Amino acid sequence: MIDEIQVENLALIREAALEPARGLTVLTGETGAGKTALLSALKLLMGARADKEAVRDGAEALAVSGRFYGAFPAAVAEGVEADDAGRSEADLGAVDVELVVARRVAVDGRSRVTLDGRMASVGELARAVAPTIDLCGQHEHQQLMKPAVHVRMLDAWAGDAVAEVRAAYEEAFAAAAAAAAELARVREAGEASSAKLDEARFTLSRIDAVDPREGEYDELAADLAKVEHAEALATAANAAHEALAGEDGAIDALNGAVSALDGGARFDSSLGAYADSLREVGYVLEDVARETRDYRDKVEFDPETLAQQQERMAALQGLMRAYGPRMEDVLERRAEAADLVSLVDDAAERERAAQEAARAAEDALADAARALDAARADAAPRFADAVGAQMDRLEMGGAQLVCELVPLERAQWTKAGPSAVEFLFRPGAGMQARPLARIASGGEVSRVMLAIKVVLGSTDNVDTLVFDEVDAGVGGSTAVALAEVLVDLARTHQVIVVTHLAQVAVRGEAHYVVRKVEGEGGMPETDLSRLCADERPAEIARMLSGDATETSLAHAREMLERA
Repeated sequence: MIDEIQVENLALIREAALEPARGLTVLTGETGAGKTALLSALKLLMGARADKEAVRDGAEALAVSGRFYGAFPAAVAEGVEADDAGRSEADLGAVDVELVVARRVAVDGRSRVTLDGRMASVGELARAVAPTIDLCGQHEHQQLMKPAVHVRMLDAWAGDAVAEVRAAYEEAFAAAAAAAAELARVREAGEASSAKLDEARFTLSRIDAVDPREGEYDELAADLAKVEHAEALATAANAAHEALAGEDGAIDALNGAVSALDGGARFDSSLGAYADSLREVGYVLEDVARETRDYRDKVEFDPETLAQQQERMAALQGLMRAYGPRMEDVLERRAEAADLVSLVDDAAERERAAQEAARAAEDALADAARALDAARADAAPRFADAVGAQMDRLEMGGAQLVCELVPLERAQWTKAGPSAVEFLFRPGAGMQARPLARIASGGEVSRVMLAIKVVLGSTDNVDTLVFDEVDAGVGGSTAVALAEVLVDLARTHQVIVVTHLAQVAVRGEAHYVVRKVEGEGGMPETDLSRLCADERPAEIARMLSGDATETSLAHAREMLERA
């Protein structure tokens, strides 16, 4: 959801700020006043290609910034690039965050992007912001023009009836892909060249001749350090023992101090406390003296054992040089070689088992595909009817939305399903339904999108909808109906509408007017201002009759009161 957008030096805009309402925001103004520049600013924040020609004359760069609230993919919120394959995957793990984005385009064409204060790419910007906004205008209806989005819209509307079978299909699809990959691997290994097989047999033989075990190298390295330095270790332990328990050692000196303090304690009891403390220290010293003596006595130097361990270490290090650098790598190479040899030696049996697993996975996938197609086939006409009811409210002349499901060849199946889902537009009864992009006008597409979004309601993943010229060719009772539908949509979405219809403008929770004014040095510029309640009647009157007459003002006030 858009909290605020700020624009500087874009086209005729020197400086402007837009703070849309959570529900319906309307933008009005004369044609050519600069409403298109505001939409261009929004597109820049959605990751659209930057055009240096958009920089205001006399400025070094344009700047657009925005603050957004809403559920963004967790990876994006943490500054990690997210998968842009589709909202269904990206929304997993979505978190509610505040996201501040900024984009600067210089006159030389260079573009800079920041996300929450850190430098980012245009691609990251597009992945973070674009999925949360649908820009539906005369030439901007990205989501509805993508058949890949249609299946997600249908599934979202159908809810649990499709969600459960789709989850089962996705699981079966992944299992079938894994089984097919395993079968291919088994077959490839069975057809391995003699050179590869000889190399695998040699590797297996060489490693098995040494027969390393997991963790052995680290254990042996620790033991060798002790055996190779046995004399030094024994000398160190003996020296410590003598320093503690030998003649005139630390323990004797400590005992002497204790005796002296005990003698003095007869005259001053505080010395007794010192004596007790030293006794405690003495116990520790005696323990250490005993343990260092035992350590010294246990140290053995066996030249034969040392030679065996050194020979074993050399063998392990030889394997690590050949297949390492770590012992884990050696063991992994052995497993790979053993697997290849096993695959070849047991090729027929392994391939039979892999074929059976692949066949079972395909059967399970076919069952899941039929269930998913059936669920969507049941939902599709009901969804189309629901959208059609909204289109009737918009008085679209009997036009219909057709939700078509076309089965695909098995090789064309995707994670989304075994059939293609596409919305078609039928202009009138008896006419052929065709893809929206081929037959519907921009205004019609915007109104179809409006109808779909109302039907989707809160199940829609998009937070903000921006309609430009959704009222193209609309008037009379249709204008009132259009306003009502927009109000319905604003209950579940943030809606921003660029409109020429007074019937729509009076329903806005926030009303901005765009004007072209004379700026510094007589240079034209676009002014964007939010109208207060007292200012709205004059703008509504202008929309009704071209100027603010007593009659149009009275009519405007009446419309606002009714709204």
